Amino acid sequence: MELKTIINGISSSITGDENKDIAGIHSDSRKIQQGFLFIAVSGTQSDGHAYIDKAIENGAIAVVCQQLPESLQTDITYIQVKDSAEALGLIASAWNGHPSMQLNLVGVTGTNGKTTIATLLYTLFRKLGYKAGLLSTVCNYINDKSYPTTHTTPDAIELNGFLAQMVDEGCEYAFMEVSSHAVVQKRIGGLHFRGGIFTNLTRDHLDYHKTFEAYRDAKKEFFDMLPSSAFALINKDDKNGMFMLQNTKADKHTYSLAALADFKGKILESHFDGTVMTVNDVEINTQFVGKFNAYNILAVYGGAVLLDENPDEIMVLLSTLQSVSGRFQTFRSPEGYTAIVDYAHTPDALTNVLNTINEVLDGGGKILTVVGCGGNRDKGKRPIMAKEAVRLSDRVFLTSDNPRFEQPDDIIKDMFDGLDLTEKKKAVCIADRREAIRTACMFAKSGDVVLIAGKGHEDYQEVKGVKYHFDDREIVQEIFKQ
Repeated sequence: MELKTIINGISSSITGDENKDIAGIHSDSRKIQQGFLFIAVSGTQSDGHAYIDKAIENGAIAVVCQQLPESLQTDITYIQVKDSAEALGLIASAWNGHPSMQLNLVGVTGTNGKTTIATLLYTLFRKLGYKAGLLSTVCNYINDKSYPTTHTTPDAIELNGFLAQMVDEGCEYAFMEVSSHAVVQKRIGGLHFRGGIFTNLTRDHLDYHKTFEAYRDAKKEFFDMLPSSAFALINKDDKNGMFMLQNTKADKHTYSLAALADFKGKILESHFDGTVMTVNDVEINTQFVGKFNAYNILAVYGGAVLLDENPDEIMVLLSTLQSVSGRFQTFRSPEGYTAIVDYAHTPDALTNVLNTINEVLDGGGKILTVVGCGGNRDKGKRPIMAKEAVRLSDRVFLTSDNPRFEQPDDIIKDMFDGLDLTEKKKAVCIADRREAIRTACMFAKSGDVVLIAGKGHEDYQEVKGVKYHFDDREIVQEIFKQ
């Protein structure tokens, strides 16, 4: 593809020949080959500008950068831009033929519920007979073929590559999680969205964003960028919901369990096998548990309606949808207690799950919670997580999650030290996660619930840069067989 075509529409100052044929694009100098365009991006770990010479050595014939090198090579074309991260998104889109323009692309953002909503929309549209794609924390899909995932939202090059592959495979719809990191790092730059959905906003990723306001504003920026041809669907019951709509050009819509909204729901009955609820006054029986999942169902229904699908047909299919892997996934033990594996790794998500369990138990049975916190992440949420677990459980087992480069005992101590003397009597510290799960199950009796929180779908534990196989769901099933 000709260089001038790739950078068309990007505000830039060009030094050199813009009529060159480009063989490929990348922002990683190690992956540059002969004839490539290198985009130098300033990242959180390193600055791509420091690797321009290495990229040229590897075969780059053109460079996009914010600051020109002190010494320019005469046979290299330099494209100076204001924001190379933003330019990367636009270039990746152009290189792949602007795939998002050929799809009905819907982004889901918020603290909790992104994976469930995006996945259920993908599943629903597959059931409706459409070819569709999914980009999520758990797995990426192009029609029925799965691809492993490493980030909630891939980098711009990988993301546009996936979208282009979806177009090649005949997909009409694509659903993706949009993380706050992806917005700030311009990974979704150059994408054309048909719609955006907001779930809720609670404390998360403050290790990166530093303040809640910065985290909130990152989510809002996604809605600010939506075009007038898109829809914006928000949770009206979340105090930040209407804030997301303040500056959007998109068509505004709301969903709610508590207030008047375009898509209104009401929970009629809830148990561990599902929830009976109304959606716009029509009663449905879903296979999802809890208030937080009722919100997810409303978002899925609203999103599908705003994508012009038949409301009656959507309503029928909602009752056939099943929970996403590692999201309130239930296992019944031979002894009569229930184990629940859930991804809840924020204070609010943990509170939601435990409130749901308490509501369904309705005074019968005890709750034993196994929970930890990730290493090298927001330390401020550790005591909050421990307090919420103790407040809403009968017994708590504080354990390791993904310690990364921290000592598990140090993380557990941060959690335990946040408890007062009375609260500490309900908590037990067991660093070995397998042993913590086993101990909780050993204490459980018929009618009790063991909640194993924090990792959900993850099948690994990350320790000092190495990922070791570890799956909460497998552990539970092993224990049941013993």
